[in-house]
Amino acid sequence: MEKFGKSQSVTRVEDVRFLTGQGRYVDDIAPKGALHAYVFRSSVAHGVISELDVSEAAAAPGVHLVFTCADLEAAGVDIAISGAAIKNRDGTNAAAPMRPMLARDRVRFVGEPVAMIVAQTYEQARDAAELIIFDVDELPAKMDTARGGEAVHAEAADNCAFDWGMGDEAATEAAFKAAARTVALDVSDNRIIVNSIEPRGCYAEWDGTRLHLANNGQGVWVHKNNLVKAFGLEDENVRVTNPDTGGAFGMKSMSYHEYFLISHAARVLGKPVRWMSERTEAMLSDNGGRDLTSLAELAFDANNKITAYRVTSKCNLGAYNSQFGQYIQTQLFSRVLAGVYDVKTTWLQVEGYYTNTVQVDAYRGAGRPEAIYVLERIMDRAARELGIDPLELRRINFIKPEQFPYAAATGETYDVGDFNKVLTRGAQEADVAGFAARKAADAKRGMLRGSGICYYIESILGDPSEGAKVNFLEDGTVEILVGTQSGGQGHETVYAKFLSDQTGIPADRIIVVQGDSDRIKTGGGTGGSRSVTTQTNATLATVAVIKDAFTAFLAEEMGVPATEISFDDERFRAEGSNLTPTMLEVADMAREKGRDDLLSHHERATLEGRSFPNGVHFCEVLIDPETGIVTTDRYTVVDDFGNLINPLLAEGQVHGGVVQGIGQALQERVVYDEDGQLLTASFMDYAMPRAQDVPFIAFTSEPVPSTANIMGMKGCGEAGTVGALAAVSNAVQDALWDHGVRQADMPFTPHKVWELLQGEAIAAE
Repeated sequence: MEKFGKSQSVTRVEDVRFLTGQGRYVDDIAPKGALHAYVFRSSVAHGVISELDVSEAAAAPGVHLVFTCADLEAAGVDIAISGAAIKNRDGTNAAAPMRPMLARDRVRFVGEPVAMIVAQTYEQARDAAELIIFDVDELPAKMDTARGGEAVHAEAADNCAFDWGMGDEAATEAAFKAAARTVALDVSDNRIIVNSIEPRGCYAEWDGTRLHLANNGQGVWVHKNNLVKAFGLEDENVRVTNPDTGGAFGMKSMSYHEYFLISHAARVLGKPVRWMSERTEAMLSDNGGRDLTSLAELAFDANNKITAYRVTSKCNLGAYNSQFGQYIQTQLFSRVLAGVYDVKTTWLQVEGYYTNTVQVDAYRGAGRPEAIYVLERIMDRAARELGIDPLELRRINFIKPEQFPYAAATGETYDVGDFNKVLTRGAQEADVAGFAARKAADAKRGMLRGSGICYYIESILGDPSEGAKVNFLEDGTVEILVGTQSGGQGHETVYAKFLSDQTGIPADRIIVVQGDSDRIKTGGGTGGSRSVTTQTNATLATVAVIKDAFTAFLAEEMGVPATEISFDDERFRAEGSNLTPTMLEVADMAREKGRDDLLSHHERATLEGRSFPNGVHFCEVLIDPETGIVTTDRYTVVDDFGNLINPLLAEGQVHGGVVQGIGQALQERVVYDEDGQLLTASFMDYAMPRAQDVPFIAFTSEPVPSTANIMGMKGCGEAGTVGALAAVSNAVQDALWDHGVRQADMPFTPHKVWELLQGEAIAAE
């Protein structure tokens, strides 16, 4: 049997309990009698706190505790939430302002936590918050991404958080000067809100010595390490667990204020304390995504071959450095900067700015969609200006199969790929040849049809190391303890099936254990499309350890040398012996012999390199010029994910990602007013995609197995979104191009599209 699994589509086993109300989400499993917490948040975007009096709130009915930043400091809490910082282009340190757990001295965005109230009921805590006296001497809100304005932080007087560059600026400039043709395009990437189906939540317990925090995160170790630091506790006295998590998208990777505040409250009161975000509260306080603008430029020679690629971006960081934000916006952006094209010279400059808004951070594959969106939008523009078929322009510039392994100008080394094969399959599946007829038929009924393409590539991995532990239990079941965390991807199904494929243990007798820092000592969590690739690699390493240990044990039991014993993925066998035990039977034999050392096995493994999933998205849209309504009519995806463990779940991941991309392209947009007030703070004002907004999404696998891991796999978690943004946008631009519209940016709401068409019509008159 192949070591990458049997590649069978298996339906998700966890869905039975999810759909029957048996899920164990954090708000379902909080301890009985736990006190309820409410976060009092700033209603002002920017200003100096002139008065903060919580005495009346503390005396309100049912209230057990009210505390502010001053109380945290008095208790000896390290109030600084960790934040990422990078080097500027000139080698100096970028700004690294401290982010307090509760606002200290001033507030910097609407929704910033100022105080926490803990009461017997949630309603009592919320009512008590109305009694807090909170006055702020307001300062002008900084809402644009430009140098100057009222400083959000003293550490960045001009509000520029960092100015980072990557590549060869001089060589790129020389290539542009020598180019036969150049193409430039300003691209806007709108800010979006996460809106995971389950908002953030947590509860904390304190027994006088040990702290237990349960939250719906993407791994437990980041949170544990941060709690150890904040409260000065010993490592063994902090436990973090992740129960079922209803969506994460990168947003739940990092530690938020509430996790520290709930933990502090539990320690002070000696009672369990719980908190769950309301939807508007989440919109105000969850880290968002995107919100950057880019000037993209391509230089071509006389044969339409790209000679250089240059991108200058400005990104909105919000009010603070996040734990991962700058890293996401720079390194991840740069990894896929040149995409799938044979480009020798690139330059990327990214400036990050502080504004009086909530933090922008990792979400929906942050860094990758932005980079591919910019590149594929300008490739679409280049095809139009050069007068060449967009597929042919890509074929001319693709890295060819014989060029792999390919050292990209961005510093990445792509291990393998056959982009033209994937593109050709995509064109067939999408019926590109029939587009002209469909467009003509729609034109007769007054509709505009447009076609868009995006060829994407991802650089996935995150932490390349992961561990797996397998325990053989007395009841005949087997546990596999993993270092990743499912947020709805189906890990329980995938990991159990994979272990079953490698060992012959029935999948229904395998229990997947995740998200418990007591039981799993270290792990990389879930993010960056790393989970299945790294975790199955670790599982293979652990299975190898089990085979070796069981073989040595069976040598005595079977009376043959260990070298003569083989395992065929179901049973151990040896010439001359009638014993052909399964792994479960060997475990029973070992238990009977008192060999408990053979009942638990653990191994860690590290991937040698990244893998690079890639693929092509074809999108066709219909636009009603009378209303501006854009309908996504046809959508086709052909992906190279390498070898697939479970094609059904891979397709589901792609579908979900495409829907996210369609949502951002056509509907989603965060809007703040000039004073920093969030105007899109409910589902009445923020449009999420619905089933009626999404067409049938055709998915085809065209694998080119990776050489970077033994399974030949490539990650797939973010691929749908990475390709969807540009594919939909290019389709809309195509539909509008013949009507004189030369610049169209997301989101393509009916009003915006109608105005674009009317504006061009008025200009023509």
